[in-house]
Amino acid sequence: MGSMMIVYAAITSGLGLYFLSRSASHTYGRNSSFFAVSKLTYPSAALLFDAAIAIKCFGVAVSYLIIVGDLMPQVISGSLGDKFADEYSLLMDRRFWITIFMFVIIPLAFLKRLDSLRHTSFIALIAVVYLVFIVIYHYFGPDYKAPPKEKLHYIKFSTKFFTNLPIFIFAFTCHQNVFSIYNEHIDNSQASINRVIFSAIGTTATVYQIIGLLGYLSFGDDVLPNVISMYETSVFVTIGRVAFVILILFSYPLQAHPARACLDKIFSFASPSRNGYSKLSSLDMSNIKFIILTTGILISSYIIAILVSKLDLVLAFVGSTGSTTISFILPGIFYYKIHENDPWDKKKILATFLAFYGLCVMAICLTLNIKKVASGNY
Repeated sequence: MGSMMIVYAAITSGLGLYFLSRSASHTYGRNSSFFAVSKLTYPSAALLFDAAIAIKCFGVAVSYLIIVGDLMPQVISGSLGDKFADEYSLLMDRRFWITIFMFVIIPLAFLKRLDSLRHTSFIALIAVVYLVFIVIYHYFGPDYKAPPKEKLHYIKFSTKFFTNLPIFIFAFTCHQNVFSIYNEHIDNSQASINRVIFSAIGTTATVYQIIGLLGYLSFGDDVLPNVISMYETSVFVTIGRVAFVILILFSYPLQAHPARACLDKIFSFASPSRNGYSKLSSLDMSNIKFIILTTGILISSYIIAILVSKLDLVLAFVGSTGSTTISFILPGIFYYKIHENDPWDKKKILATFLAFYGLCVMAICLTLNIKKVASGNY
């Protein structure tokens, strides 16, 4: 079931990226953004759209910090030994490591352009390859111990499907950066952007299939959201956990960048000195405003990550609200509105379906997750 959901989530997310790129082509020059497309389609709802994107990106940034806090104590225990860790309990405190790594994240978050992150992104890709190798090695390696058969269910359907569905959506959500890529890519023709979308979604789906399938077959129903944390401590695995931390650190700015851009539009709208939204991009943002917004994102995400330790809870709510909005609902309604007066064709039908699907997923999954929290099952 999980394998099929990965494929389905990849297809629907790819459609969302395609419709957003098609919508971007209707904006002027290389100034496309969610706001610019909103002005063409639903000007009165532009503020709401930007708020949804900002919340989603902020939630993802928080989840990254939570992962860092979960992994670093395991890295210390694996590299220095349990005895050393017991003597220096501060090093086993997740809050300590979140605090320390904020100083690494801060300069990255203050970069103004996504292409400034191309070198760190390459390092992050190397980390992904290493993590995939860990999962493959532990499944096919000589020390592999299969979980009990009763712990493995190749096809299983329950109401948990709907509470976990947002995590699949969350996993493929990169739509917040599609306009920046469209603006900064040297060749931003539709054919070129389609290749970018296909390679990104295809590679991501392949990685998820390997880690998801082999991770589940290794641990069965006991598998945790962060599967890397489940492997027995060794130098090999410890390096992998460090690689994962590096991956997370270099991914944080990819969420801070669009969150800051959306907040800029929101506060520009609220500013009495401006007539509604400005047309300024994040590059034209005043230095003072840039610093204030970036600092606000950093401090707020830090505080929440310190207070909240349940990763799956964060992923579920971010996935069922922000991710569904920018992955399905907005791409669908943007494309439909732009082509509202055109005859119905396959693309227009798919765009309408995508928006309707997103609304259904949000309503069902958000309701079930709220119910789950209220009952104390998280």
